[in-house]
Amino acid sequence: MHVIRCDAPSELIHAVHWPALCLIVQARKALGLGDEQYVYDSLSYLVVGVTVPVSGRVIEASADAPYLCIRLDFDPVQIAQLIADSPLSGVPDEPQRGLFLDHIDQPLLETVLRLVRLLDTPRDIGMLAPLALRELYYRLLRGNNGRRLYEMAVGDSQTQRVTRAVNWLNVHYAEPLRIDELARVANLGNLTLHYRFKALTAMSSLQYQKQLRLQEGSPADDQ
Repeated sequence: MHVIRCDAPSELIHAVHWPALCLIVQARKALGLGDEQYVYDSLSYLVVGVTVPVSGRVIEASADAPYLCIRLDFDPVQIAQLIADSPLSGVPDEPQRGLFLDHIDQPLLETVLRLVRLLDTPRDIGMLAPLALRELYYRLLRGNNGRRLYEMAVGDSQTQRVTRAVNWLNVHYAEPLRIDELARVANLGNLTLHYRFKALTAMSSLQYQKQLRLQEGSPADDQ
């Protein structure tokens, strides 16, 4: 868990965003993915389901009302295990964006608050944090956009295959891009990979690679 604070609007920062839940307690932030902009505040939450190069800035904050954000990095193994253990139903494996905003409801907010309160009792973290995280993943999967997270976690869905290609590209971005090799990693045809890669990341694999190269050495998004 990361608790992030900013006392003033920030400059635009380019970074790589790992899969995570981001929940703003106060103020507002704008996040850019390709040509798309996502603006969110305390009434909504952001789910990043796949590693993507983004741009972001805090657009509303002050010393009296600072920007406060809670970021919880996802454990894909735990999410996949929850899907296997629970009666969550499958959905059509449709092309979808790997990042989305949704309205936060009271049950999800209370689950996050329980995790935050565990910081006051460190001795309880080992026992209670895994239970609260499991509930958090469950509520996200049952939410309005839960099908997106579901498809990104299911082992052999086409979305998960594209995710494998994304992860491979994050390791090998400095090498010449060979579409045939990337398609083999994903176990998809070249055209299918191109279509679904762009649907997931809002950019082509070549554009994705260029963004990673431009951001080489940049830290993960800490806003």
